[in-house]
Amino acid sequence: MKIVLAYSGGLDTSVIVKWLKETYDADIITFAADIGQEEELKGLDKKAKKTGASKHYTLDLVEEFARDYIYPMIRANAVYENQYYLGTSIARPLIAKAQVAIARKEKADTVAHGATGKGNDQCRFELTYMALAPDLQIIAPWKMDEYRDLFPGRAEMIAYCKKHNIPVEASLKKPYSMDRNLLHISYEAGILEDPWFDPTTKANKDMFKLSVSPEDAPDKPEYVELEFVKGDCVAINGKKLTPGKVLKALNKLGGKHGIGRVDLVENRFVGMKSRGVYETPGGTILMHAHKQIESLTLDREVEHLRDSLIPKYAELVYNGFWFAPEREALQALVDQSQKFVTGTVRLKLYKGNIITCGRKSKYSLYDENIASMEGVQSWYNQNDATGFIRLNGLRLRARNLAQGGPKV
Repeated sequence: MKIVLAYSGGLDTSVIVKWLKETYDADIITFAADIGQEEELKGLDKKAKKTGASKHYTLDLVEEFARDYIYPMIRANAVYENQYYLGTSIARPLIAKAQVAIARKEKADTVAHGATGKGNDQCRFELTYMALAPDLQIIAPWKMDEYRDLFPGRAEMIAYCKKHNIPVEASLKKPYSMDRNLLHISYEAGILEDPWFDPTTKANKDMFKLSVSPEDAPDKPEYVELEFVKGDCVAINGKKLTPGKVLKALNKLGGKHGIGRVDLVENRFVGMKSRGVYETPGGTILMHAHKQIESLTLDREVEHLRDSLIPKYAELVYNGFWFAPEREALQALVDQSQKFVTGTVRLKLYKGNIITCGRKSKYSLYDENIASMEGVQSWYNQNDATGFIRLNGLRLRARNLAQGGPKV
């Protein structure tokens, strides 16, 4: 038996490597996707092999993540339940895809992950496995009674790591789960399971990694210009950048000014509510700017149609259906809508706020001659509005005459 494990080096997968080796006496190959965790990837190869892996892969997927996963999602303006920028959700399909590729290369018959049976990640990993490699076996230790008997909670896992000299960042003092990538950092579980607990106090502010609190942000605002081509940001302040470098630059800017913190209670796919705290500085700026350039260049009916599909698109990403035909169909519509979403947006960043200061495009649908209230001559005839309103009001008048109209 040969198992490829999606490995982060965090508490869960650190325990699982050793448990898989002891339980199955299998050849364990660990895989970590570099999707922007930065210093968290240091020493993973040595750590994985020390705890039972025969081989370890760390693949640089930063640009692929930004180009092929984050950017398509930004083009759709996808936000789950109006608050969550889907940072963890969008990363899982890419990790699982790369994991399947390693399984094929190594001729492995099994893939494994460390997601729990209560969360969303189990769905995202396993739905991707099924879409791309339905023949592979799947091991999910958290959904196995014998594993949960040994590790009923995080305290037992922390004690296990201490006993076997496995270094992990989690501790009994700070028993929360953290997941980082290029788009965001998420914090869940442990002390955060109380939705009344405030992580923004001075006593708890060390939890945050990507941003300062708005109170600690600079007293002077900073301006930034984002250039878009067909819905994708290609330059910041006139400097051309790859998608990955765009996100890195915006993370730094947004973090400096306290932008992108969200504390929410969300509805998980499996049915329960959960509390999560997120930092998405760069993604928040990018999404805001994208909406602004769209306001100038998108046809009204196309914009409204696309906007009506945002909740469905975001739900598909959140639930793990990135490689499903319905997401692909929605993406085709979204991408078609972005044909003329090209131009520049100017923003002001100040103490957690993103303030729009201007937008321009050679494809702008905004016509000052039409929109002006100053009596400028144009091909818009105000007399046409009389018939337009009368026709739209025809059914309202008919209702009143025949049925008495609305109760007021």
